[in-house]
Amino acid sequence: MQRMTSTKAAPATTLTTSDSPAARMLAVCRVLLGFVFLWPALDKSFGLGYATPADAAWLTTGNSPTAGYLGHVEGPLGGFFAGLASPVSDVLFVAGMAGTGIALLLGIGLRVAAASGALIMTLLWLSAWTFAPGSTNPIVDTHVIYAALVVTLAVARAGDVWGLGRAWAASGIPGSRTWLR
Repeated sequence: MQRMTSTKAAPATTLTTSDSPAARMLAVCRVLLGFVFLWPALDKSFGLGYATPADAAWLTTGNSPTAGYLGHVEGPLGGFFAGLASPVSDVLFVAGMAGTGIALLLGIGLRVAAASGALIMTLLWLSAWTFAPGSTNPIVDTHVIYAALVVTLAVARAGDVWGLGRAWAASGIPGSRTWLR
């Protein structure tokens, strides 16, 4: 009878090991996605002249960063989104986008960033109503990709590589090892 020998597989490389190519690429994605979230908050707030002209800036002229968009949403959810336009939605949108972007850039609070970022992207996806005829893809667009990516970054602890994630977790700040991780 032939004797069976067991071979042990090489241990898997964890994504939080900074020398892992996958971890470094997730860190790059984290920083890039951080700018994707932070930029609209800055542009809407200060009217940097890209999507928002200077004379339409929220903080300098008082123009609503959400009313124009929410008031023109088409599709079956148009009425719902038009009803959301208010000073409260302005603050929630800008704070959510800015907070998510800053958390991603710094690599801290990624679980909260994942929840807020995924919620914002889901609402934007619903407001775009990609199910309408003429849509390029009725199910997956950039909003869905960004929502999935922000959750992936939190799960993979992408803030530990080229970010402050490990220092944040070791800081002793309440929640920095659990829900604020």
